[in-house]
Amino acid sequence: MLVSKPDVGLDVEPTTAAPDPARRNRRTVAGWVLLPAVAVLLVFFFYPLAIIVWRSFTEPAVGLDNYSALFTDGVSVTVLLRTLRTALIVGLATLVIAYPYAYAMTRVSRRMRAVLTVLVLLPFWTSVMARNFAWYLLEQRGGLIDRFFSAIGIDGVVLLGSVTGVTVAMVQVMLPFMVLPLYSTMSTIDLRLMDAATSLGASRPKSFARVYVPLSLPGVVSGFSLVFIVTLGFFITPALLGSPQQSLVSQVIETRVGDLLDFPGAGALGTVLLVVTLLVLFAVSRVARPATALNQAVDRA
Repeated sequence: MLVSKPDVGLDVEPTTAAPDPARRNRRTVAGWVLLPAVAVLLVFFFYPLAIIVWRSFTEPAVGLDNYSALFTDGVSVTVLLRTLRTALIVGLATLVIAYPYAYAMTRVSRRMRAVLTVLVLLPFWTSVMARNFAWYLLEQRGGLIDRFFSAIGIDGVVLLGSVTGVTVAMVQVMLPFMVLPLYSTMSTIDLRLMDAATSLGASRPKSFARVYVPLSLPGVVSGFSLVFIVTLGFFITPALLGSPQQSLVSQVIETRVGDLLDFPGAGALGTVLLVVTLLVLFAVSRVARPATALNQAVDRA
């Protein structure tokens, strides 16, 4: 009996794999789980935001009148620049304070790290109003700060009602928002990389500056952007500790809505602030990449 051999050279059409039912079910469940959160965002965030932006372009007439008035009234631009400058100073000040603190959290023992973490989280367990009223008592005339400077021969140091007083208080309020992203990034850095750089001839400060700092840049950028964005629209601290003569954007928006009933003008100012926030987020998405930081550290080393 002759047995025919199969043709080895024949092309066999690949069979299409059937979709995994378990994966499809997981996607369906995930979609249903996300549905309530998406609905809440659409109803309570995106819809009011769209109404605000729409009214800024359509009231009292369709066009850019509200935006042209915003940049020509001589006040809004000054307030916007003051707000940007304050947010920048708060971001830099919190970075200077939080960076060594977060670095120390990665080098101490587990028990000491727990203590440092509690100290960072402690402000979250205290009301924002209570913290700002505490700063109100410290910065007012005759307060602890005024008495301290008077004791060393400097009279009249009253921070209440000034941008300086608002900035000092906001640094304390925003400090945890800088420490936590920094620690989250620093805790993943392998410290043996600095030992390797030292073994290759680099000094300890140089290995820290050329290896550790670039690797920590994603945390620096994330923390700075978070503090910067939150500070741009922060209202409670400027309202309690600031003054109308040196107001920030949040105070101007509240005045336009509550006192002047200028909803389109307030919407235009809020839209400009939203555009600035989106630009910052876009810059963060382009910069805060761990792979990029790692490549830069390798190249510098």
